[in-house]
Amino acid sequence: MPSQFSRRSLIRGLTAATTTLSLAGALAACGGDSDAATTTESAGTVTVGQLSNGAAKETKLKVSEVKSISAELPASVRRSGKLVIGVGALPSGSAPLNYVGSDQKTLTGSEPDLGRLVAAVLGLEPEIKNSTWENLFVGVDSGKVDVAFSNVTDTEERKEKYEFASYRKDNLAFEVPKKSTWNFDGDYRNLAGKTVTVGSGTNQEKILLEWKAKLAKEGKKLTVKYFPDQNAINLALSSGKVDAYFGPNPAVAYRSRQTANTPNPTRNAGTFSGAGETLQGLIAATSKKDSGLAKPVADAINHLIENGQYAKWLAAYNLSNEAVAKSEINPPGLPLDNS
Repeated sequence: MPSQFSRRSLIRGLTAATTTLSLAGALAACGGDSDAATTTESAGTVTVGQLSNGAAKETKLKVSEVKSISAELPASVRRSGKLVIGVGALPSGSAPLNYVGSDQKTLTGSEPDLGRLVAAVLGLEPEIKNSTWENLFVGVDSGKVDVAFSNVTDTEERKEKYEFASYRKDNLAFEVPKKSTWNFDGDYRNLAGKTVTVGSGTNQEKILLEWKAKLAKEGKKLTVKYFPDQNAINLALSSGKVDAYFGPNPAVAYRSRQTANTPNPTRNAGTFSGAGETLQGLIAATSKKDSGLAKPVADAINHLIENGQYAKWLAAYNLSNEAVAKSEINPPGLPLDNS
């Protein structure tokens, strides 16, 4: 996704510009979509975090078909024997969500891994199709993709065309040097006197600038700085030029894991809903409206929650702070006036 967004595109999810991945070079193939390489596993087993290049802890999970849930599938999907999973990771992916693994061909990450877990509960063979963000929705619209697992934010605007099964909180986070004692604690007033960097044109910038304006009315100062790329942001953090970076929670989770054993480790200093203070944003599996897939997918996710595989999947990717208590079908989404 480009680094500059229209207001409508702010809710797309993770901004690709916030995470530059040298490990994902193989994703930069030409064309708008591709069949992603996948790994073959024994029946009843799904291994999450395979080939993750350090982004996840490889974890084997036992997952078998639940007949009462697979019986809910539309007949056409059940007959096909496969679940076609859409992932919008071209051209460069975004760890830990979706990117090419250490073998330089297999699409890995938390999103395709959850798709594979859901497929196992439904008794279907997962078939992952990788595409650009725009072509992800074209695939769902055309029926070439059954369901997208690609960090898609639940919005009221999107409900006009799609149905959702939520599976993760849509959170933003503050990243600080591990030695820092500062924490956000959910209160914008704790930003007074701080210098924070943020991606230009992003949803998090919009929120941060709103807080800056509030603080200014209270006679307090928040300094916002911009840098051209993630490497420059990392250098600014480690050198003390800024106090914190405000960005997507999964990207912060990824870097805190990657920097843990380096001279400049970072940590998460607090999260905030990507939908703002009045609504918890949600990430959801996305299928065509009236496709009949939202309920079996939600029931499959809830089965994974109830039996512990869901928590282990999140923990493998350091995303436990985005857990939901249950998967909901078409929960309240980002309002139309904020889309």
